[in-house]
Amino acid sequence: MKHRMGYKKLSRPTDQRMALLKSLVRALFIYKKISTTDVRAKEARRMAEKLITLGKKGDLSARRAALRVVTDKKVVKDLFGNIVKKYENRKGGFTRITKVGFRRGDAAKLSVLELLD
Repeated sequence: MKHRMGYKKLSRPTDQRMALLKSLVRALFIYKKISTTDVRAKEARRMAEKLITLGKKGDLSARRAALRVVTDKKVVKDLFGNIVKKYENRKGGFTRITKVGFRRGDAAKLSVLELLD
């Protein structure tokens, strides 16, 4: 059974895993679309959707919570300004994962994680 299995560890210690996910989410908010492995995309999606929900809340404590995850102030300003405006009438499902095939070197499943329009 898979009860109470909250997240994937991605074969990394906690600090490295969090740094990887924060970097993926930051890149997603900057470029609106990133290509990564399937498991990384699923974990980054969880973090990105939580940050967009914080952005929809819009208060100072939500902005500070977002700055703890994405430490780039320009990205957080864009998140709370431009990105959230697109999703103000949407309750959830702000991202899409599209499977695109396999990586050539190690045959890892590749996916594209993108923000919906």
